[in-house]
Formats: sequence, C-alpha cells, structure tokens
Amino acid sequence: QVQLVESGGGLVQAGGSLRLSCAASGLPFTQYNMGWFRQAPGKERVFVATINYSGASTDYADSVKGRFTISRDNANDTVSLQMNSLNPEDTAVYYCAARRGWGITPPSYDYWGQGTQVTVSS
Repeated sequence: QVQLVESGGGLVQAGGSLRLSCAASGLPFTQYNMGWFRQAPGKERVFVATINYSGASTDYADSVKGRFTISRDNANDTVSLQMNSLNPEDTAVYYCAARRGWGITPPSYDYWGQGTQVTVSS
C-alpha cells in the first residue's frame, strides 16, 4: 500500500520560513517524480513544485520561484519543500504527490498524501 505522509506544517509570521517533508512508502521511490501542491480555502488545488526521479530536474510555479526549493533524498524515500520569505498568500494545505513521468497538473498524479496546513500570519 502506497503511503505519502507530510509533516512540517504550522503557523509562521510573514517573512518566515518552514520546511515541509514527505515520507514515501510502498512504491519504488526512485521511479517516481514527486510534486508539491497546495489548496487554499475555497480554491482549487494548484501546482507548487516538482522534482524528477533523480533530483536533476525541478520546476516551480511562478508564485514561488526564488522562495521555495524542492529536494529529494532517494536513500530515505523523502521529498522536501523549503519555503522562505513566506507571505499570507502562501496559506494553504500543502500536499505531496507522486507520479511516473513529468507533469504539473493535479489529475496526472497517482498518489497523494493527506496534506499539512501552512498558515502565514501578517
């Protein structure tokens, strides 16, 4: 059974930082590209960042470029999202997801975590 478990969310002041982690199990991790998505209240789930199976390629939403960094540790089957210079517009539930092949649309991902709340106060 595939499991993706996010951690690291919380409450932070504007300008602060958080690091999210996602632990994967039950899938051949090095065969999957990993992504982070977020969903704010009343809004659709949107792409944040993705990293390919080896970690050599990444992509980011324009809204987070230069502030967020995605990385992965294939030895420990984890993917992380370092978030700096946070602002209230970053407030959302953040989800980790996995898929084979490259893509940034939520429906194209095969497996999802349960999400972790990130709240940025002004």
